Parts: sequence; structure tokens; C-alpha cells
Amino acid sequence: MKKNIYEELTNEELMKKRDLLKGISIGFGIIFILAISILTYLLAEKGFKNVSIATLLPLFTLPMVFVPLLINLSLLKNEIKSRNL
Repeated sequence: MKKNIYEELTNEELMKKRDLLKGISIGFGIIFILAISILTYLLAEKGFKNVSIATLLPLFTLPMVFVPLLINLSLLKNEIKSRNL
């Protein structure tokens, strides 16, 4: 099994990294919600035939970035919990 990459960090580094990953995940979440709402608006106004396939790219690429970010955040939280911080 692979070693936890967060075991070598100090307590301060863990807290800074947790705050950074939490901020990034909130930002990506907001961008993802905006992309879905804009896409819904475009589909309602123009119909599916008049919307370019490039419009759908954020809808498919953001989850590919968002899921590994959430996995790393969960590993980081587990390490913080194991240290009782």
C-alpha cells in the first residue's frame, strides 16, 4: 500500500495545505455551478442544435479536476484527525 504523503508534513504545513485545498475546492465548486447554470440557460434559449460542443467542455473537464482534489482533501483531513489537531 502506498504511504500517506501527508505524514511527513509538520502541523502548520498540514493546516496551511488544508486551508489552500478547501479554498480551491470551493472555487471549483462555484465555477462548476456557474458552468451548469450557463449551459442550462443556453440550452433553454437556443436549443441543443444551435449550441457548440465546445460549450460542454467545462461540464466534462471540471469533475476530472474536482474529484482528485476532494480525494486529497479527505486524505489531508484524515491525517489531521490522526494527529488530533
